[in-house]
Amino acid sequence: MIANTQMVEKLNQIFPLTPEIKNAFLQIDRKEFVPKGLEFKAYIIDALPLANDSTISSPLTVAKMTTYLEIDKSVDSVLEIGCGSGYQAAILSKLIRRVFAVERINTLVKEAKERFRRLKIYNVNLKYDDGLNGWNNFAPFDRILFSASIAEIPPSLFQQLAPNGILLAPIDKGDKEVITQFKKVDDKIIKKEIQEAKFVPIKSGKA
Repeated sequence: MIANTQMVEKLNQIFPLTPEIKNAFLQIDRKEFVPKGLEFKAYIIDALPLANDSTISSPLTVAKMTTYLEIDKSVDSVLEIGCGSGYQAAILSKLIRRVFAVERINTLVKEAKERFRRLKIYNVNLKYDDGLNGWNNFAPFDRILFSASIAEIPPSLFQQLAPNGILLAPIDKGDKEVITQFKKVDDKIIKKEIQEAKFVPIKSGKA
């Protein structure tokens, strides 16, 4: 875990982390979530490829998305759309009591479930499905996170967001993606653009 600790310290210099988020990163070894053959790149601040044109996000991106979710003690549940290797969900599992994640690629779902089992992460619930469906059975969620870019948020997902909840997503804007925060206040959605970032585009349906 020494290399992971060094990565977290470097990350903290680039993008200052709260003590809670820093501790979550220290508890989750990124090497456990990278594909076989790429372990030597586990601790660099870069995204890495997964199956079907998916990626495991850069630790910097994960840190930013986690921070922009504005997690506090009132947050009980989060839904992640596009779980990939499970790295983001694992980080969130150390911060939020209940984590729900949807992934459209069945191979990634099976691999992530095995990782969670091996790492004894028991508060992540993972489903193989089209992420655009969300997970209505467990709604409403205090937080919803897109780990892939999308042109427009489906209204059905705002319906799965709890009052005073936050939905965070990279929104396609021309030839770039902009991390955008949506707050649900008195049944109104307040939109705030935060910064540009690079994400793979979301795909509909099951792979």
